[in-house]
Amino acid sequence: MDLDSINLSGLTDQSVSAEVIQPGDVLEVTMINDYAKLTTTTTPVRVADDGTIVVPLVGRVGIGGMEIEQAERAVNAESINRGVFRNPCITVTMKQCRTCRVTVAGAVNKPGIHELSRGSTSLMAALLAAEGLSKEAGTEVEIRHTDSRQARQVGQPPYSPQMATGPNAPAVPASYEQPEAMPEVIRVDLTAATSGVVRLPELRDGDVVNVAKRNLLPIYVLGLVTKPGSFPYPFNQEIRVLDALSLAGGCSNPLAEDILLIRRLPGAKEPVRIAISLQAVKNGQDNLTLAPGDTVSVERTAATTIADLIQTFFRFGVGANVSWF
Repeated sequence: MDLDSINLSGLTDQSVSAEVIQPGDVLEVTMINDYAKLTTTTTPVRVADDGTIVVPLVGRVGIGGMEIEQAERAVNAESINRGVFRNPCITVTMKQCRTCRVTVAGAVNKPGIHELSRGSTSLMAALLAAEGLSKEAGTEVEIRHTDSRQARQVGQPPYSPQMATGPNAPAVPASYEQPEAMPEVIRVDLTAATSGVVRLPELRDGDVVNVAKRNLLPIYVLGLVTKPGSFPYPFNQEIRVLDALSLAGGCSNPLAEDILLIRRLPGAKEPVRIAISLQAVKNGQDNLTLAPGDTVSVERTAATTIADLIQTFFRFGVGANVSWF
């Protein structure tokens, strides 16, 4: 699959809005504490993992998943319900969104740890942060969720504190160690993902994105060459017929002229055969670009057969005659 034909913009998915409050965000809570003088106090608070914040005088309030205006109404309502204020004036503002740190590895131009802003945690954003796919990239991407709160052993029930306490709790030796939770692994095919066939997961803090490399088929150079065999197809450059002959040590017969390029196309029953001449290749006319899996065969002709016979005669016949004297 040619990655140039894949529209990576299709990897963009609906991410969490920057206005939605999430665990790890830092907010500022401002309240008027003296209506006579209209003096205010502003307190920074961090959203806990359970989506709550501790508001001065009011206490703990759950606002996770709310937008800013909803959070303000929730805090004001709780301050009235708890008898703290009768007519509160409390505002909530976003001071700092928690960023999502993901590791992008494999066939990308800039592997490493990258920070994604809120509202931009799609697979496309992660690949852009890594400066895009490298030339050796394949179509398979592995997303590994390393958040231990979301992962557990396959087939095991979720952990509950009641499981480890109480008179009926199972006895566990002191030296026994609980197995670590298995991280969730999601494999994405870029071809299907960009066409909208599958829905992409939202990336989470600590995720690892690994872009697999392509397994390119080698090229084969056969026939009248010095070193026939298979040769790896390079990822970072194109390879032409003349390059393939050079890899095979050149033609082994001085009269070699006919070259057959054999290429197998996906879904085709028979391979495509292209006849070219060595002279045209050297002139640059038929120095075709090869594809992975192509075979370049330097064909035997009547002229090359005669040249081989003459070469064999001089190697063995003349050599044997000389030895008689």
